[in-house]
Amino acid sequence: MADLNIPAPRSCSPLTLEDLEQIDVEPPYVLKPAIKEHFFYKTRAKAWRANSREELRTLFTRACQYANPGEMLVQELIPGDARNQFSYCAFFKEGRSVASMVAQRLRQHPLEFGRASTYVVTTENTQVRNYSERFLRQIDYYGLVEVELKFDARDNQFKLHDVNLRTWGFHSLGVPAGVDFSHLLYQDQIGQACDPCQAVPGLRWVRTVTDLPASFLEICRGQLGISGYFRSLSGRITEAVFDLRDPLPGIVEILLLPYLMYKRGF
Repeated sequence: MADLNIPAPRSCSPLTLEDLEQIDVEPPYVLKPAIKEHFFYKTRAKAWRANSREELRTLFTRACQYANPGEMLVQELIPGDARNQFSYCAFFKEGRSVASMVAQRLRQHPLEFGRASTYVVTTENTQVRNYSERFLRQIDYYGLVEVELKFDARDNQFKLHDVNLRTWGFHSLGVPAGVDFSHLLYQDQIGQACDPCQAVPGLRWVRTVTDLPASFLEICRGQLGISGYFRSLSGRITEAVFDLRDPLPGIVEILLLPYLMYKRGF
């Protein structure tokens, strides 16, 4: 990222404990997989936090029981909760965004290393947009993409955190925001022209079944007030699954909750 002048957290991929001793990163650390399947389905965690080098050694040794050598990344932990996380979502083609949406993740589940957003709002952020488009142009990307950045209050910089070369959980927010990503991709695939568009800021999305436990924990920790929670749900809001016009998917999701909790810790 240094070649593109895009800030990013310091990262390394040690192969052995000896490599781990050589890393030039101060605690706390994030230990996470470069390949999701092996680690995630064994631990049901997106990442682990290590507050010291000793704890990092212990967790790295444990992680190597689930992942192959070179699959685990050690990264500096950027402080801050979900509110510091932003996403640049786009249908990108020929060095430009055909459709784009910047969103701020206000709540996530689990709280520290969220596997998914539970409550997001569309916003506008020039720095997030510029960094993301610079990166995508460099790799000549084509398709739907979500670029994640996290604001680091220590140096007031947005840092490139993750890139998902696929659809993302809250892509349906694009429809009321004026950027129907799925339809635009369909148009492109059948050879129809797509008019450039950007999302309207200030629109919200929630996945209630995961936002409820996330909000409950934030309330218990004093990070969210009860009145603030209910205010966040007032007015027009897009629900991830449940819709009164077609309630069956929402009902099925609720019925599947025990299975999801067993299979992946939900």
